[in-house]
Amino acid sequence: MTDEVSSPPRRILSVWLPRLAIDRWRLGEGCARGEGPDADPLALIAETAHGPRIDAVNDAGRAAGARRGMMLADARTLCPRLKVAPSDPEGDLAFLGKLAVWAQRWGPWSALDAPDGLVIDVTAVAHLFGGETRLLADAQAAFARRRLTARLAIAPTAGAAWALSHFGPERAILQPGDDAAACLEELPVAALRLDDEVLVVLRRLGLKRLGDLHGIGRSALHRRFRNRKSPAANPLIRMDQLLGRVSEPLLPVVRRQAPLVQRRLLEPIRHRELLDQVVADLAGDMARELEGKGQGARRLEIGLWRVDGEVAMRHLELSAATRDPAHVCRLFSAKLDDVDAGFGIEMVRLRASWTEPLALEQGDIEAAAETQGTSLAACLDRLTVRLGEKAVRRPVLHASHMPERAQRWRPPLEREPAAQEELRFHARPLKLLDRAEKIAVLYATPDGHPKAFRWRGQVREIARVEGPERIAPEWWRSKSTARLRDYYRIEDTAGCRYWIYRHGLMEDGRGGLPDWFLQGLCA
Repeated sequence: MTDEVSSPPRRILSVWLPRLAIDRWRLGEGCARGEGPDADPLALIAETAHGPRIDAVNDAGRAAGARRGMMLADARTLCPRLKVAPSDPEGDLAFLGKLAVWAQRWGPWSALDAPDGLVIDVTAVAHLFGGETRLLADAQAAFARRRLTARLAIAPTAGAAWALSHFGPERAILQPGDDAAACLEELPVAALRLDDEVLVVLRRLGLKRLGDLHGIGRSALHRRFRNRKSPAANPLIRMDQLLGRVSEPLLPVVRRQAPLVQRRLLEPIRHRELLDQVVADLAGDMARELEGKGQGARRLEIGLWRVDGEVAMRHLELSAATRDPAHVCRLFSAKLDDVDAGFGIEMVRLRASWTEPLALEQGDIEAAAETQGTSLAACLDRLTVRLGEKAVRRPVLHASHMPERAQRWRPPLEREPAAQEELRFHARPLKLLDRAEKIAVLYATPDGHPKAFRWRGQVREIARVEGPERIAPEWWRSKSTARLRDYYRIEDTAGCRYWIYRHGLMEDGRGGLPDWFLQGLCA
């Protein structure tokens, strides 16, 4: 006869970071400027169709009357000295993901509770910290050391832990044997994680506390919300999740191991030639490791362990993902000139801390490119290592259909700005003039394509025409009198191809006769 071993009751730790966006901004730009956490009223804003809207606000701004979701113009009427900075939701989410991995020190797995929370499974681990009370104190102190404001709670379910961390007392604990319905009945209905419109309906029905929901029958709530299948739109589903009657799926954050290769040397080395050989071997190993994962490295870190225990670290950031061993060795050669080997280096480790997807490439094309010249990404990497990060700029696509605004110049190691989607342009000319040049045209009708044009003192007869491609002005940055453009791809009798456009239309009420310009040369 065997004794049955009962599984320990489930314990969930909920972490709410109510000032995540503000604290992250303060740790970045705010600390660089020497500002305190609430030195002045500060709001992070997001651009909307109706104008800037407040996305986060610090304590000083909240005391002055600014609130999340308020239009910036309304907030400035209440607080004229309100400082603003652009919000970064994607950066906040990435930072929250790093915190989720870091928070696994208190449990075997953690999950995101976007946009400003974490869920950690602390089942059967509280005794390692001396109990759940000390576990909460340790977690609170750890977040405080990172200068992050956090509210924490532990409960048998994720819903109950979330409710207590957001609306309960500080570091609240709901024991497994407690009556959850009775302990949480004084919390507001917002503790059920419902949509705003559902909360408005419940308040209009006079249901303001969780205890009010227990006072009416389930059948009445079911009839009112029977068509709501989403948990965030159905208070019955959320209540069952809070009380543990139904399970709530959670998606754990999986720690992604960075590709790493190393060499433990039989004998310590001190000469540069031997070190270069070891780096070349590691670069080859890293290339095979990245190729197996279908990735390329954007940031590489090499560590040199000396016999006396000292470690020399060198970092390398690339303008484009690569796994070319020769290119990596060439860039690291300049980084290792000042390395002091001391009594010898006994271990060398190469780690790719930042990788991006990189598809396989045809070998002979790359070999031909290497013999005929250097790729743009390799050239940028060499210039950056030699001249510094601030001395090099690279062109990147910009979300604009206007040809002269379709690119920006950015540092080579700066991340490209987030965009809604990649712009799918029509065919563009091989060469774009720095400034469109005005031309004189001869056409049969004012709204048709030209028959001939004069450019730089020569008259060119047009043999073929493709177009028009109409591009309207950017209304959010142009004046109301701005005129649209009709672009044509044309070919003259000599076989030369051009990209011209007509600026404006006849009788469009925004000027006189349309003007013609030449903006590019086609292949």
